[in-house]
Amino acid sequence: MKDELIIQEFKDRYPEIENWLVDAKVNGIDFEEYLYSRDLIPAEEILELKGKVYNLPIKRFELDETIPIEVLSKIQESTARNYKILPFDFRNNVLYLGVVNPDLANLQSQVIDMLKISLKVDIKLFLISIKDFYIHLDDYHEFDKELKKLILEFRNLAGKRIEEEKTLAFQQQVVSAEEGPIIKLFELVLRRAVALKASDIHLEPFPDKARIRLRLLGDLKTFIYLPKDVHFPLVNRVKILTNLKLDETRITQDGRFRAFIQGREIDFRVGIFPTINGEKVAIRILDPLVGLKKVSDLGLAEYHQNIIRRNLRKSYGMILVTGPTGSGKTTTLYALVQEINKETINIVSLEDPVEYKVLGINQSQVRPEIGYTFATGLREILRQDPDVILVGEVRDEETAELVTHAALTGHIVFSTLHTNTAVGAIPRLINMGVKSYFIPSTIILVIAQRLVRKLCPHCLTEKSISDDIFQEAKEALELAPSDYKNIEIKSFQSKGCEKCNFRGFVGRVGIFEMFEMTKEVEEIISDKIEEREILEVLKKQNFISMRVDGIIKASQGLVSLEEVFKSA
Repeated sequence: MKDELIIQEFKDRYPEIENWLVDAKVNGIDFEEYLYSRDLIPAEEILELKGKVYNLPIKRFELDETIPIEVLSKIQESTARNYKILPFDFRNNVLYLGVVNPDLANLQSQVIDMLKISLKVDIKLFLISIKDFYIHLDDYHEFDKELKKLILEFRNLAGKRIEEEKTLAFQQQVVSAEEGPIIKLFELVLRRAVALKASDIHLEPFPDKARIRLRLLGDLKTFIYLPKDVHFPLVNRVKILTNLKLDETRITQDGRFRAFIQGREIDFRVGIFPTINGEKVAIRILDPLVGLKKVSDLGLAEYHQNIIRRNLRKSYGMILVTGPTGSGKTTTLYALVQEINKETINIVSLEDPVEYKVLGINQSQVRPEIGYTFATGLREILRQDPDVILVGEVRDEETAELVTHAALTGHIVFSTLHTNTAVGAIPRLINMGVKSYFIPSTIILVIAQRLVRKLCPHCLTEKSISDDIFQEAKEALELAPSDYKNIEIKSFQSKGCEKCNFRGFVGRVGIFEMFEMTKEVEEIISDKIEEREILEVLKKQNFISMRVDGIIKASQGLVSLEEVFKSA
């Protein structure tokens, strides 16, 4: 019944949904599990629908909320996993039970009724999303205790003794596998990092110990210190997973692997780097539930959303996303392409690496070591009858020339470029050998961006602004369009609360600037054009700089004004 209801409700928004149902049945996967594991329909949307259908209250978990182990212990983990249920609270002799699928066979007769009798409690049912179920199923494992147990097991097998308190030091600021124990240990670290929505894991050797750090909200934080003798087998575990050379420790190596975590497959990209203390490992977590977003989820203000909508309707030309490493360029690129991803359009991508798999896009991985580069791949793409071409990055003169040619011959081209500003893309392309007279007919939109930590709205308070910051903001607004020159400059801070796990921040949001090609800019483009000349023209055309966008968002309490000026 549930599958039919989901199809009926979402078929207008997701025309491919009946094909998905067939694919799920062919693969023997529960339909909701299928949708979640492939990130096709947000779990929250399905939860809203089920709340109406089953007339049950909904339990939504807050950021970093964990279920106490004494509550979870009311039900065995194997039972919770089999029936997709989670006890999340117990008070006044009432067990609060989250269920993913109330229709599941024998749930009432074999589980709920039995729990009432054996525990002598009343049970109150709540609907939970399948996403929250997998995240909080991990709460059965108390991370610090389990990790210490595995290290003890490893060292005992190796014939060594361990003094726990001296060799293990957990960092309170971060919430949180010889063969068997090291495999389990590494799996434990991966699960925890994914649950915390970390973007990267760093395994680092020191002379007398090893350290694991996680990148959370853009910042690296120490997760745990480990005994030094655990680091080498951990690195070897990574090498085995990525099919790298175990006996090579003198040069860099890179690869990728895939793991099934929280009910879905997640890709991990690995880089191994030799240091004087041993090999350092950096692991990028390519979690589609974190990295794949819609345009509406990027934090774009209405004025920037309007620019994007206007340009996505065009039938040819190039859209570039610029910014430094780690500024969210790839996330924005995927969001833009997903906006026009339809059955009637042939979208072909060339990426290094393919970070996220997107249904409906023909994605290809470049392999320079065998001569399959961006340039050679682009020549082949043009023989694939594409409507839209996505190129991961314009890195060299040959690629720049080819994407320009593709945009001139009736294709929409999406790509990224390393420049600090939107207007800086023009001189950069000219320096890469693109003829200046091609640019007005090629570029339709350049987006520059940075990521800034988003303030927690639950503990938000206004704060005073230093004279230096206030003066900088005032000078930036003098160059803003007339509608924004006189906005009230405000600054806010979040001191930290239970809702944000006392961090003061809840994720990150983008600050942007966008440069559209206009007739006035077309007229001044030449081989010797400089950024300041383009900016002088744009100032007369309602151009909102990244700094002004940040000031507006800071005045709305979304971000810290100080962090805006640090980033933009």
